[in-house]
Amino acid sequence: MGKRRVGLQLLFISIIAFISSCSNSGEKSEAQAENKFLGELTDTASLSIADLLKGAKVPQYKVIEGKIRANKFLSDLLLQYGLDYSEVNQALENSKEVFDVRKIITGSGYHIYCDTFPVLRAKYFVYEHDPATTYIFSFNDSLNITEYKKEIRSEIKFSTGTIESSLWESMVANNINPMLAVELSELYAWTVDFFGLQKGDQYKVIYEERFIEERSMGIGRIYGAQYTWAGKSFIAIPFIQDSTESYYDAEGASLRKAFLKAPLRFSRISSRYSSARMHPVLRVVRAHLGVDYAAPVGTPVQSVGDGRVISATYDSGNGRIVRIQHNSVYSTAYLHLSSFATGIRAGATVKQGDVIGYVGSSGLSTGPHLDFRFYVNGNPVDPLKVESPSVEPVSPENMESFNVSRTVVMGLLESIQPNN
Repeated sequence: MGKRRVGLQLLFISIIAFISSCSNSGEKSEAQAENKFLGELTDTASLSIADLLKGAKVPQYKVIEGKIRANKFLSDLLLQYGLDYSEVNQALENSKEVFDVRKIITGSGYHIYCDTFPVLRAKYFVYEHDPATTYIFSFNDSLNITEYKKEIRSEIKFSTGTIESSLWESMVANNINPMLAVELSELYAWTVDFFGLQKGDQYKVIYEERFIEERSMGIGRIYGAQYTWAGKSFIAIPFIQDSTESYYDAEGASLRKAFLKAPLRFSRISSRYSSARMHPVLRVVRAHLGVDYAAPVGTPVQSVGDGRVISATYDSGNGRIVRIQHNSVYSTAYLHLSSFATGIRAGATVKQGDVIGYVGSSGLSTGPHLDFRFYVNGNPVDPLKVESPSVEPVSPENMESFNVSRTVVMGLLESIQPNN
């Protein structure tokens, strides 16, 4: 690794470390949670916070594990383990300011530490509300509840790969969290057609992945990316302008466009725009003025741009169809839907990315798919060839700051060597 790369990485990571330290300052530490139980655990020195959280087998306790069942109250569960109604009621009353037990989640795990002599009696109820948050109910001399926040650890990763069949499969093959594929598809939603990826396309990404212990909690921020699609490279540089972080190319143009490349997040193109296509139902040759995206029934369909719904109705062979006017020039149509999204009707306003309906097979259709159509001045055009205008670029007064970010990000991306 060259000195230049080391220097850039150290600079970049030091900036990220500072940002992370600020964002994590409000989290409770293990020591803080431990202190709340310090007095209570003095008589049971062999039992620690770590024991409680992990469900460790401790000789003086019987540990009962399970999952919250549907339509069951927490009190119903606790009353089975030697507690009387007044104790349970008081514990739940004391917990109100820390945790609303009505928000307990079906399927979440728990374990109960019980004394076995002279009778079975619950001493601690440990409920894992989510991977990061656990609540510990104590049924000792004091009836209380403690919220325990597990430490979320962040790692900055530098990853690269080459497309063989799909972005998702490439990431799995390179031991990259495949959820990064989702983040990249959203970041490049306006610039890269992810339904037209080609073998040999390459990507490089600098990103944050979050962990609790060794369990991945998903992808955090993306600090820079480069996607090479059909021989053309698309750089993504994060930059904050007007208090909002967005992504820009190397010249400072926004990656965000007036229109998304596609109205579905995950699908495949099953039929393209054509002036002469054999209709699969009518068996006659006629124009197909849109792009068909094959997808399961119920897949959400999103508006490719801001606009106003002209109509949302059933239209014979087109089935359930939504038409949207984006401005005086552009409009779009979404055909063969199974149903409309809530609130989608003539006159409704929509934002780019809003769900307007769901994939179906209504009208003249051989199977579930979306027929997506794009119009310029009322005339149909190939949606895959529309050059969408960009939104606001980096302003002249911010270019000096942007250039600093660009130098760091592009230097690091350049240092990432493609996999063989």
